[in-house]
Amino acid sequence: MGGLNLEVARFGMYLMFPIGIMYYFGTNLDNRFSVPGFWPTAENSNKLPRDREELQVEYEKLVAKQRAKQAKKLEQEKQQGGE
Repeated sequence: MGGLNLEVARFGMYLMFPIGIMYYFGTNLDNRFSVPGFWPTAENSNKLPRDREELQVEYEKLVAKQRAKQAKKLEQEKQQGGE
C-alpha cells in the first residue's frame, strides 16, 4: 500500500498535531485569553479589619447603616399610614 514513508508521515502527524495545538493555546495565555479590568484592584477590594480600632469603625458604620434603614422604613410606614 503506502509503505514506510506513509507510516512515518502518519506518525509525525499524530505526534505533531497535539503538540502544535498545545503550543498554540499554551503560549502567551495572558494576552490571548485575558479580560482587562476583570479582577478588582487592591484599592477597590475589601480590606479586613486587623486591630480593635478598625473593628470599632466598621461596627459603627454597620450600626449607622442599620439605623438609617430603620428610619427610612419608619418614615415610609408613617407616610402610608397618613394616606
